[in-house]
Amino acid sequence: MRIEDWESVRAIYIQGISTGDATFEQSAPEWAAWDAAHLPCCRLVARNGAETLGWAALTPYSRRQVYAGVAEVSVYVAEAARGQGVGAALLAALIADSAKHGIWTLQAGIFPENIASIRLHQRFGFRVVGTRERIGCMNGRWRDVVLMERRAQLSDPR
Repeated sequence: MRIEDWESVRAIYIQGISTGDATFEQSAPEWAAWDAAHLPCCRLVARNGAETLGWAALTPYSRRQVYAGVAEVSVYVAEAARGQGVGAALLAALIADSAKHGIWTLQAGIFPENIASIRLHQRFGFRVVGTRERIGCMNGRWRDVVLMERRAQLSDPR
């Protein structure tokens, strides 16, 4: 993903937000805020020619050094490209890229209503750790979040 991709990436993000089941976010940020919040590595876009079909990126779990290898996954697919394997291609590439950059744990917080996303993550080795009940209130409605994680097979860093 490059800065030139931002407008199409942001448009896809807005499509995800509008579903009400992709994120607690209510609006997409400007590039500078998004850029600052995400890891500089592992930023991917899926394209068909010049058309952006989806994107994936990682957010650090914590700024503390001990958690440097733990990141939260974001995968968003354009409405017109859903159900065509774009999310699977992005998640597979994100997993491979994250391992190259020393990420040992990927986690995802997914609304339980987003069954397609839960199944996608399970297909790629994510396991359900638990459900965080009523973890956030969105539009006057308390929402649960299914916490999933995937551990990489990295060598012992000691």
